[in-house]
Amino acid sequence: MTEKTHQDIDEGHLLGILADLVSFRTQAPPGHNYHQAIDYLAETFRKMGFRTEKLLMPEDVFLARCDDPRLQGERVNLIATLDVGAKETLVIYTHIDVVPPGEGWSSDPFVLDVRDGRAFGRGVADSKGPVAAMIVALQRLLESSRPKYNLQVLLTTDEEVGGYSGLCYLTDSGLVRGDKMLCMDGFSDDVVIGSNGTITWEVVVQGRAAHSGYSFLGENAIEKAIPVLEGMMEYRKIVESKTSTVPASSSVRTLGLEGLVPRFNVTMIDAGIKENIIPDRCVIRGDRRVIPEESMEEAMEGLESTIKSLKDHLGIQLDLRILPGYPPMRMNQDHPWIEEVALAVGRVKGSPPSIAGSQGTLDQAYATEKTRIPAAVYGVGRQTESNHHGLDENVRVADLVSYVRFIEVLLSSEA
Repeated sequence: MTEKTHQDIDEGHLLGILADLVSFRTQAPPGHNYHQAIDYLAETFRKMGFRTEKLLMPEDVFLARCDDPRLQGERVNLIATLDVGAKETLVIYTHIDVVPPGEGWSSDPFVLDVRDGRAFGRGVADSKGPVAAMIVALQRLLESSRPKYNLQVLLTTDEEVGGYSGLCYLTDSGLVRGDKMLCMDGFSDDVVIGSNGTITWEVVVQGRAAHSGYSFLGENAIEKAIPVLEGMMEYRKIVESKTSTVPASSSVRTLGLEGLVPRFNVTMIDAGIKENIIPDRCVIRGDRRVIPEESMEEAMEGLESTIKSLKDHLGIQLDLRILPGYPPMRMNQDHPWIEEVALAVGRVKGSPPSIAGSQGTLDQAYATEKTRIPAAVYGVGRQTESNHHGLDENVRVADLVSYVRFIEVLLSSEA
């Protein structure tokens, strides 16, 4: 294969594919327009010689595992396979759903806007940008050569919802098959080998409603929630006293954190229906981030024990609901697959990449735990500037081009 360079990559073609992907409003919740995006991708891969299969999560599985009334419509996923007669199969994965855009963008979030060397749009970093770059890399590679691996490409939905995504369903169905795995749902700052798990929780503080002029006849659930919150803050100190041996990302290390850290967060409070009514319930919600050294079971038991202690100590009615999400993940940074990915990144960037973990959570962890396929995580966006999940999400066009080269180098038989 003739050595190709950054300079001969057609940026217009690359950005055109990304513009198409961004235009599909695959925000979750609710999860509409999945079929449109998957149909587009299936046709794109068929034209490259891949065998494609669209798979729906069965409704009974969806209802049992995806406990979110905001989700609507069919949950469709794509498997694209290419058998080149190689000894090993590489699974390449990411998701095509995006978080809702919110208000306040400087341009339409579903119309790609390229300016000042950056591409703006919902999903350009998380995680449609890597999909566009991978497609261009495969098109270029297959023009004159073949990849050194058989390929299984998984493009799935509902990762942003948490709990049970399309990848989880494919994993449990025994359809994730390969010898090594590249997850593109990451950053370009580091090659990621680990991530935190997540648990979502809800505590309902019960009170009794009354006219505010006769407040002594009621029990104010908001006021009863105050000592509960204080107890939670004490519990947070215990949770966050640990540090993982998995290195923190390069950008987080600049803030003084050397390793992944567990977190206990209170993120939502909902109470009251009118100013002159004593609230009869206060709902407190949040999440617990679980480092790889912890188990999800231990983390859930710790939360349950804390709420029970508060309930007994305060003598109030507390109802706890826990929803386990994706587990933590950890790979040995000396694993040959991690070294291979890092070598490909280094060839493109000109220097060895940092090997680190992510404070976030990944459905890749679920697949890794269930299949035991070694996995590396490497994406397009930059943690401190791409604004994942925020307004004006963006990627550098140069980083998209670099990702095309990364995929080419990783798959080239001459690499």
